[in-house]
Amino acid sequence: QVHLVESGGGLVQAGGSLRLSCAASGRTFSSLPMGWFRQAPGKERDFVAAINLSGATTNYADSVKGRFTIFRDNAKNTVSLQLNSLKPEETAVYYCAAGDTDYDPKAYHYWGQGTQVTVSS
Repeated sequence: QVHLVESGGGLVQAGGSLRLSCAASGRTFSSLPMGWFRQAPGKERDFVAAINLSGATTNYADSVKGRFTIFRDNAKNTVSLQLNSLKPEETAVYYCAAGDTDYDPKAYHYWGQGTQVTVSS
């Protein structure tokens, strides 16, 4: 079993930045590929970014490439997502997930409770 807890969400103006963090416990973190997803009200949960075990390989949704950065610290059991140049349409609950690097949320086995990101115009 893996327990994931996100933090770092909040209210930011368009063009601003936030850093989300996800703390993992319950299993060797370095054995878990990790991902971030987001879900806006009334919409499906969408892939944002993913990172492999070592952190050497990352994947991003096309809409966030060049603005968001995913990174991990295996010594601290954390994965983070740096969000830059945020847009109002990126207002959503952001979720940390463990178990894969796929675009499909069904591929992931463990999920955090989510953290709200609100981008004002």
